[in-house]
Amino acid sequence: MSVITLLTDFGTRDSYLGEVRGVLVSRAPDVTLVDISHDIAPGDVAGAAYILSRAWSRFPTGTVHLVVVDPGVGGTRNALAVLAGGHAFIGPDNGVLSPVLSWEGLRVAALPIPASAAPTFHGRDVFAPAAAALAGGTDLSVLGQAVQPAIRLPDVPLTLDAERAAGQVIYIDRFGNLVTNLPGEATAGRVVSVDGRVVGPLRRTFADVEPGDLVAYVGSGNTVEIAVRDRSAAGDLGARIGTPVSAEAT
Repeated sequence: MSVITLLTDFGTRDSYLGEVRGVLVSRAPDVTLVDISHDIAPGDVAGAAYILSRAWSRFPTGTVHLVVVDPGVGGTRNALAVLAGGHAFIGPDNGVLSPVLSWEGLRVAALPIPASAAPTFHGRDVFAPAAAALAGGTDLSVLGQAVQPAIRLPDVPLTLDAERAAGQVIYIDRFGNLVTNLPGEATAGRVVSVDGRVVGPLRRTFADVEPGDLVAYVGSGNTVEIAVRDRSAAGDLGARIGTPVSAEAT
């Protein structure tokens, strides 16, 4: 049985997600649909790319990943179908598929835009049909013309040396925890700071500090995260995407 995952900024208030799911189950009735998230901030391409980078490899080989965060919908950007790492990925050529675009042996096709497609809803009228077709075994060459992706998100600055690791906040989760790009293995035994404010050495988990205290730890994505126990670190520290973080040897 094929699996299609869905990652969008549609939310659940409107009919958009339901319409996309309707197309998928109509065209691929035996498919298993798995929602990764629909709470991506509207138009947050980088946030969606981060979530995709964490989630896609948790699924079995052959899974089709439908990613629709598309602020340029209806414009000149291509609609892509990508084969990488034994998985398929469908989404706009705006950088949202960046986590998989460096794979060796990558195959990429530009999907045609039917004249009947709503200019503001390619998720339903372009991407969902392509995802269903791939899940049903249609070859990539049948879906579109081979191309190279035009847009990849830039690497987030990261400096590592014997004395100091310096990076930044790359994602803020729903609890207000700050996810950074500092590799966990590179910060052991160092003191973590956020925008110059000392957090302290790495701990194992939230329970290692008292309620309301700052804590730095290696999160489930294997990078350093900063939290305030039982509170929002983003709110308490005024942090946002791009806020500098560092870990210095003592």
